[in-house]
Amino acid sequence: MKAIAFERHGAPEVLKYTDAPDPVLRANDVLVRVKACALNHLDLWVRRGIPGVPIPLPHIPGSDVSGEIAQIGADVTTVRVGQKVVLAPGVTCGKCAACVSGQDNHCRQFTNLGYLIDGGYAEFVRAPEVNCLPYPENLSFEEAASIPLVFQTAWHMLLARAELQPGEDVLVLGAGSGVGGAAIQIAKFFGARVLATAGSDEKLQKAKQLGADHLINHKTQKIREEVRRITNKRGVDVVFEHVGTATWDDSLASLAAGGRLVTCGATTGYNAKVDLRFLFSRQLSLLGSYMGAKSELHSVMRLVASGRFKPIVDRVFPLSEAAAAHTYLESGSQFGKVVLSV
Repeated sequence: MKAIAFERHGAPEVLKYTDAPDPVLRANDVLVRVKACALNHLDLWVRRGIPGVPIPLPHIPGSDVSGEIAQIGADVTTVRVGQKVVLAPGVTCGKCAACVSGQDNHCRQFTNLGYLIDGGYAEFVRAPEVNCLPYPENLSFEEAASIPLVFQTAWHMLLARAELQPGEDVLVLGAGSGVGGAAIQIAKFFGARVLATAGSDEKLQKAKQLGADHLINHKTQKIREEVRRITNKRGVDVVFEHVGTATWDDSLASLAAGGRLVTCGATTGYNAKVDLRFLFSRQLSLLGSYMGAKSELHSVMRLVASGRFKPIVDRVFPLSEAAAAHTYLESGSQFGKVVLSV
């Protein structure tokens, strides 16, 4: 099969369009003919190399896949050859206490397609049968591939971790990102008021179209001051954080007393600091969040299929131009998802 693979870590140029061995199925696996694979910042980290995380080389990235079933393993019973599917990105053991209790994102063997195992930058990808999700027929393959990782992550952050309540104020950092756009839609769906940040007025207007109530341009306005103004000095109940050190201080300062900050990422750096006096005196909660359970993704897919959530595709590149797609994503110019078409 044709695939995008890299044999060493580095800049986008290490991504090569090449021949790769066809995946070999196990009894509970499916082989998916990839139609589209959406990019995530995880792809950039994997390509560059993550300290302390040995990525098997050569490696095929890509976590978010839509396509058609090309082959099924001997024990597969729930999908058929030719069926359109979207794949859940998270791959787990399926047997431990976390998996059987429905908290599979706590599995000690958890990984994503394209992280520690080969992913969807290819004509075919292998995945466990249990990772096959119903295909939302109202969407193109490129749109369908733009859903899983970001919507699952945002859903788990806001509902399972931050326990968002109707009527609360939510500050969403980085509205132009895939996860930021998903967070705006989910927060609005559950009755919150959304304050969204982005680095350009054009991105902010697109965030408004997704449902954001108040807009903050972080390049021309101070986030914490705008939050205080909008909330009449109260602060927000929930901060949806994934940017990292560049916004960390503003995120903390934007919280109301008793507020919750939930974070899933550290795009601009991870060595954040906290004034413990501020933390305990204002009774704040700092919450980490990682991916989400497959059950949450099934809930998301039902709402996508009914038109309540809409994936935002910014730009589509052919598979052979994955290096250019990485360069574009690294520029931060996008609003929504960058997708490879296979």
